[in-house]
Amino acid sequence: MSILVYTETENGKFKKASFEVASYAKAIADQTGDQVTAISVNAENPNELGKYGVAKVLNVKNDQLNKFNAEAYAHVITEAAKQESAKILVVSQSANAKFLAPLLAVELEAGYASNVVEVPSMEDGFTVKRTAFTNKAFNETNINTDIKIVGLSNNAYGVHENETSVDVNDFEVTLTDDHFKVEVQSVDKNTDKVSIADAEVVVSGGRGLKGPENWHLVEDLAGVLNAATACSKPVSDMGWRSHGEHVGQTGKPVATNLYIAIGISGAIQHLAGISASKIKVVINNDPEAPFFKAADYGIVGDAFEVVPKLTEKLREFKANNA
Repeated sequence: MSILVYTETENGKFKKASFEVASYAKAIADQTGDQVTAISVNAENPNELGKYGVAKVLNVKNDQLNKFNAEAYAHVITEAAKQESAKILVVSQSANAKFLAPLLAVELEAGYASNVVEVPSMEDGFTVKRTAFTNKAFNETNINTDIKIVGLSNNAYGVHENETSVDVNDFEVTLTDDHFKVEVQSVDKNTDKVSIADAEVVVSGGRGLKGPENWHLVEDLAGVLNAATACSKPVSDMGWRSHGEHVGQTGKPVATNLYIAIGISGAIQHLAGISASKIKVVINNDPEAPFFKAADYGIVGDAFEVVPKLTEKLREFKANNA
């Protein structure tokens, strides 16, 4: 048997989340004595997964799968799981994986636990710790089905190198028109920026920046920190930034190591969407802003004065420690 991980790629390159789920699966394999097998789609360098504990890679080469299609991908992963007799399947909590996991659960008659934050306990069955109530609490879930699917929260376990000799195999699956009932017309992405999904640091701006012409404050700070940029819902609604950068319960939830909010008051939907971030920093001139109650660190001050000074100090720090 093996533990199967779905390793996501973008333009042929593995996403950071792929290395995290591989690291996590290796930790499980160390308990069960199984090997880690990865299923990847059109990966340029599948051998790279061996660095994170993967012993075998099933690499699918199929131009039909260049654009993500949940039903087609679910069929491919299901066939891989059956071939490998996998009893445990690990996926990330990316938008695509959240779409995939329920389809896989149906196809494999598997139990699925999302938002998992720790390696399972094997003392009494297969028990995972998960976040609940928009990250306000934890619960422990026992998956008692024969096949188990684990959705690992982003940045919950981290990336850990564990060099393993890896065997790469081409994996072919027959796809029919039934697997492409939903057609992807186009995908628009910012290719020159760090993606919110993969970022360990996110710098986000709100209405306190007063207009799109001042967004350079967010971008300059993000550039120094190698961070992704994001925004609050009102900012995207007003057209200052694209809806793809909208972070919050009604936008993209984030689970970063550091989240910096500039000029964001902290509506409950926004706070719910970023609550899984480990360190939250707010910069706002209103000391009564709700965000201060949720933040780990807060600066009461004018963003137009604070942010440039913070950016400059960080530049100096990086230069002195290069």
